[in-house]
Amino acid sequence: MMRRDRFLLAATLTAIFSADLYFILLPKLRGVGQGSREFCSCGSSNITLHRLQGLASPQLSNWTSVTPLDDTTTDPTDGGSKLGRLFVHPLYNIHTLELGPEERLLQVEQLMEYYRKKVSRWERHNKLYVEVAAISNISVIEREVTFDPDASWMKFHLGISRYALYSRDDPAIPQLLNDMQSMTVVSADYTQDEKALKGACDCTQVVKPSGHHLKLALKMHNFAKAMFKPMRQKRDEETPEDFFYFVDLQRHNAEIAAFHLDRILDFRRVPPVTGRLVNVTGEILQVTHNEDLRAVFFTSPANNTCFFAKCLYVCKTEYAVCGSPDLLEGSLSAYLPGLSIAPRVSIPNPWIRSYTFNGREEWEVNPFYCDTVKQMYPYNSGNRLLNIIDMSIFDFLTGNMDRHHYEIFTKFGDEGFILHLDNARGFGKHSQDEMSILSPLSQCCMIKSSTLARLQLLARPEFRLSDVMRESMEGDSLRPILTEPHLLALDRRLQKVLRVVQRCVRRLGKEEVIAKDFVKSTVKPQTSTEIKRAG
Repeated sequence: MMRRDRFLLAATLTAIFSADLYFILLPKLRGVGQGSREFCSCGSSNITLHRLQGLASPQLSNWTSVTPLDDTTTDPTDGGSKLGRLFVHPLYNIHTLELGPEERLLQVEQLMEYYRKKVSRWERHNKLYVEVAAISNISVIEREVTFDPDASWMKFHLGISRYALYSRDDPAIPQLLNDMQSMTVVSADYTQDEKALKGACDCTQVVKPSGHHLKLALKMHNFAKAMFKPMRQKRDEETPEDFFYFVDLQRHNAEIAAFHLDRILDFRRVPPVTGRLVNVTGEILQVTHNEDLRAVFFTSPANNTCFFAKCLYVCKTEYAVCGSPDLLEGSLSAYLPGLSIAPRVSIPNPWIRSYTFNGREEWEVNPFYCDTVKQMYPYNSGNRLLNIIDMSIFDFLTGNMDRHHYEIFTKFGDEGFILHLDNARGFGKHSQDEMSILSPLSQCCMIKSSTLARLQLLARPEFRLSDVMRESMEGDSLRPILTEPHLLALDRRLQKVLRVVQRCVRRLGKEEVIAKDFVKSTVKPQTSTEIKRAG
């Protein structure tokens, strides 16, 4: 009996040692044998992105750095603009193919005809409203509207392609951000999704309709349109611990910061967003044609002008937002082209949360859930699943747990990019990192080579994510957009993303984890001096 127990113990120990040898030691020995030195922090280049058509590709030196294509090195102590150096790095100078008509969302003639009709309809409607308002003794401020075909928002719409909302060097984007801060508001109204509710809100629903989030559509003097989300929470306030993600407040500064982060990650899937002080009396109350909106304005005991959402369960003054006494800060997000000319479809996120107080979805209890997703259309081919993983990394960095759906342009079909819309529930807790947001990455163990390369670059001291974010947002009129704890949380979360990828590579190997997606790399990008000369 004793001999048999000893034999079983020896067999068990042998099995454990064999498993360790096969799954841990052998992969490391193979890496050394191939000269990869994959996890040595002191070595030189160890992960090389695949070459395409004989062109040089960026080389990754370790899990937090990238070797430039040329032999020059950047001294992190040399001062200057980290953001400027980032955008002239080879990883941000990767060419895409020449865009044909099918790769562009809209054509010039098509867009011009569409907006000429809208302007004509607006003028007729506005004239009629002014006449009716005069009869009813309603005070309305008339402001001139002039359609400008060369406006920055028109160029933004025309620049949308199969690959992104805008190109890396599109001059219309900084111009649009600047314009939105000063454009004259000629009309204010509820957004279309809030209008659809018609004030009828079901208080029994755990997740309330979007109408209670208090957002408005503002039309500008040149016929531009922007979504206004007012300040609901101070920058130094964190989301209370007892709040569920689906009842969290929407933060205007989160929308602004998300745009800058999306641009720095080179996704370019968030429409341009800027901050602005809005006069709620002169730029909303006095220009709106919607009587329902006019009816929710009131003057607070402190003599501030306030308004609230029209849903029944929040038609109370304690849910209102107020100016000081009339000025209220908020975010302005550029509208995408209308659905009638650029249709979009909303698709449930495979990693959607339960949106109940105690329910759980399959992905939360099944670690092999991604195997099921990979068998489903449209995630069984193409880039859709990789784009979902990009989105999960983006949401993890911002702390946004509320990504229940995503949208794509129908024109581009399954290979179109995913729009990163509605980011106002990000940046709520700088002290907590919600790892479940990264489940698409940790369960699927896949990531685009370009995404990984840029994440590693942004972990280097000379391109540190918090530093380039701080610099990028410095140009916003409502600066500072994020507090320092939120900026430092970006660096901490970035390291956690890289560690998840590192574990996947250890387990499955680079070939299984890192997906090829570079189109073409420049051998030597323009320097900052050359860019200034070209400008």
